[in-house]
Amino acid sequence: MGVWFWRLILLSLAGIIFSPKHCVSQKETGRKYKFMQDATSAPRTSYYDYIIIGGGTAGCPLAATLSQNHNVLMLERGGSPYGNPNITNLSAFGDPLSDTSLSSPAQRFISEDGVINSRARVLGGGSCINAGFYTRASRRYVRETGWEEKLVNESYKWVERVVVFRPPVLQFQSAVRDGLLEAGVLPYNGYTFDHIYGTKVGGTIFDQNGHRHTAADLLEYANSDGITLLLHATVYRILFTKERSNSRPVAYGVVFKDAHGLEHRAYLKQGTKSEIIVSAGALGSPQLLMLSGIGPTHHLREHNIDVVLDQPLVGRGMKDNPMNAVFIPSPTPTEVSLIQVVGITNFGSYIEAASGENFNRDSQQNFGMFSPKIGQFSKLPPKQRTPEALAKAIEKMESLQEEAFQGGFILEKINGPISKGHLELRNTDPNENPLVTFNYFQDPRDLEKCIQGIRIIEKIIDSKAFSPFKYNNMSASSLINMTANRTSISLAQFCRDTVMTIWHYHGGCQVGRVVDRNYKVLGVDALRVIDGSTFNYSPGTNPQATVMMLGRYMGVKILQERLVADETK
Repeated sequence: MGVWFWRLILLSLAGIIFSPKHCVSQKETGRKYKFMQDATSAPRTSYYDYIIIGGGTAGCPLAATLSQNHNVLMLERGGSPYGNPNITNLSAFGDPLSDTSLSSPAQRFISEDGVINSRARVLGGGSCINAGFYTRASRRYVRETGWEEKLVNESYKWVERVVVFRPPVLQFQSAVRDGLLEAGVLPYNGYTFDHIYGTKVGGTIFDQNGHRHTAADLLEYANSDGITLLLHATVYRILFTKERSNSRPVAYGVVFKDAHGLEHRAYLKQGTKSEIIVSAGALGSPQLLMLSGIGPTHHLREHNIDVVLDQPLVGRGMKDNPMNAVFIPSPTPTEVSLIQVVGITNFGSYIEAASGENFNRDSQQNFGMFSPKIGQFSKLPPKQRTPEALAKAIEKMESLQEEAFQGGFILEKINGPISKGHLELRNTDPNENPLVTFNYFQDPRDLEKCIQGIRIIEKIIDSKAFSPFKYNNMSASSLINMTANRTSISLAQFCRDTVMTIWHYHGGCQVGRVVDRNYKVLGVDALRVIDGSTFNYSPGTNPQATVMMLGRYMGVKILQERLVADETK
């Protein structure tokens, strides 16, 4: 096959890339925990020591920990991951990503920047729908955040005993690893969870059989007599009271609805240490605070929401680590692999890769990790990625030969980022996505990191180690031009035009702005936020390890606080 054939393919496919594992809507089978039930079976009124809103990557380890000594209610708006092969099986990674139904475990949203994105709607949160890479935050990140390093390490290990495995590094991933070393991303640090400069192999939440293990599995640690888990339970607002007109608002309950639209109320038991904890994610947590009356007064009044606390910083500082990628068609089949190897550069770019023989193109024409149906489409600049453009790309792909889907991606993601945006309510329906702007590459320092990262990708593609997976007559620069659908493009413009998400967005309830270092919401009592919305910048190369760790870490801290308070009574 000549260059013209691959040019045609890449002009059709360029930049269409994988997404986190989003689950196809299927009838749920298998009920893993006896304390897990549908919210339709819940009483209209109930009382608990702790109410956790969100059964995601932070909420599950948090609930499991608090249930050891106290009575916990966890409310998850989605369903169970158990019995769904499109969540469980690595080989099904690409298939469910196009499910945009209301029952999908993945809820699509489009930022005001035009980048198509997704958020989890399933027990286990993003750990059910991501690429599975597991790596810790750096020691510097831990110190700057103010966490206790000993408890942090213990909490990571608590997570790792259940959900983390060593990946099988086969031919394609090995070629990327060795190409990184040729490109100067040194030293080679072997297999490690640590975030250190150089090239390494990280952990994965897929076991040796290719089965995913999620944050929901951490509920195995739970005291089954101390926890109630309700699925398909959407929280509409947090309830507050004041003892006096000039006193601080105190959270005392929540209003939620089940799948039939029936309203339920759950209240905190009387006691000064009972709390409501929001773990609804980087979009859901700031959205729920606003819906409950905590946010910028003028914005809440625009939506006729009673103001509990004027807090203009709720929804501010929204960040998403921009990702850019290059597809390399391979003359030989490649193994199905997600993120396993990472190059951690000293200039702030992370280099990763994924591959798959024909990318699991299936009979439903989802095209696996290539699917424009999932929105990971970089052939056009973000604002031009319209439904019509996606439909045209799908139509072109349906006519392509199987050989077109043989190859792999090398991608770069920048750290931080420095650029930031904001989140606002679209309306008062918690089932709908809020409006969010990330302002990708607004800060020129972010753009420079991307440019340097793409230069490393060029070196990997042209390296001796990677040569078995590249056609001899296709240079790195030609692949970049074809990805961007240009005859020639600067790397700066390539970064802007082909930007996608790697689903590591965060912020909106940041430490020091909306919550204190104990994750207590500033200005109110009995309310915390514990999840990725509190991050000022993303930890490590993938945040899921640290989000799970944080749930466990803060669960232990809260238990310790309560024990001390009880002993001093």
